[in-house]
Amino acid sequence: MKWASRIGTFAGISVYVHATFLLLIIWIGVSYWRAEQSIPAVVSGIVFILALFGCVVLHEFGHALTARRYGIRTRDITLFPIGGVARLERMPDDPRQELLVAVAGPAVNVVIAALLFVVLAMSGTFAGFDQLSVARGSFLERLMLVNIWLVVFNLIPAFPMDGGRMLRAALAMRMDYARATRSAANLGQGIALLFGLVGLMGNPFLVFIALFVWIGAAQESAATQMKFALSGTPLTRAMMTVFRTLSVHDTLGAAVSALLAGSQQDFPVLDDGRVVGVLTRTDLLAALAREGDGTPVTSVMQRAFIAADPSEMLDTVFERLQACTCRTVPVVRGGQLVGLVTMENVGEFVSVQAALGATRRAQG
Repeated sequence: MKWASRIGTFAGISVYVHATFLLLIIWIGVSYWRAEQSIPAVVSGIVFILALFGCVVLHEFGHALTARRYGIRTRDITLFPIGGVARLERMPDDPRQELLVAVAGPAVNVVIAALLFVVLAMSGTFAGFDQLSVARGSFLERLMLVNIWLVVFNLIPAFPMDGGRMLRAALAMRMDYARATRSAANLGQGIALLFGLVGLMGNPFLVFIALFVWIGAAQESAATQMKFALSGTPLTRAMMTVFRTLSVHDTLGAAVSALLAGSQQDFPVLDDGRVVGVLTRTDLLAALAREGDGTPVTSVMQRAFIAADPSEMLDTVFERLQACTCRTVPVVRGGQLVGLVTMENVGEFVSVQAALGATRRAQG
């Protein structure tokens, strides 16, 4: 991911911190300095926010390790100023499994809060919940309170929070998945409107949450509609069959000519009719700036690429296309290139199918 740095790998899952996370650290440091004019206070504030995000990482690992039980890999976990994101390859098809994956994250925070409560109670240092706030109390007391708030916030029944996925999973046990997603997304956007209205009365943070929830619900609904629009469609119905290729003997100059001659962005590179690499527009432009147009395409092309078979279904190929950093998948039969699948032509296919569906409904 752009603007993200890896801080480690745990249980085979890479953890990244987005560059904007530093802005949060700086903001926390400045806030504590203005309030107390003390270096120890600044350090204490930064350590607390790091401990909080340590709990967020554990929350995301709850999702990731539960998903692993069902054979679903997690690409990575990334920390942003607003929280963490575990990028699962996909959600389980079984609603019960999806429910368990969604519950696992908040369950981790429940365990953390319970352990902290036990430590505080046994040490006799717990002041009582009525005496606590995020800004008041001991380090462990405030950390316990924040974990409780993480549970409450994530249980809001709206995407992209875990509560939205729990609701969708519960509904999907009684209705089809697409309808369950629409219902959960509609409820989530209703909650977003409520948050927005309350926020406009004097709480800007609620307005921010409302926007976050509204966008998350819309994206989840769109992604599910895309998945079901592609489900059961043979790859051959949507793949590009008119395209340009490059030879292993071509230079970047030839690739530039192909790029400017049409709208195609990425080009399969062939050696005696067999695909040996893919030259992407990004790699082409970067190499032109470094080395010039006389550079062989073989020194720039991606030799590790994903290929598909014409007998596959479009939804499974689209999932692989989303999982990789590429934007083009060559379709190969018997070693010979017969088509291409790109993000753009999948989008066009969905648009065409939606238009045809509207026509059929109007005529019916």
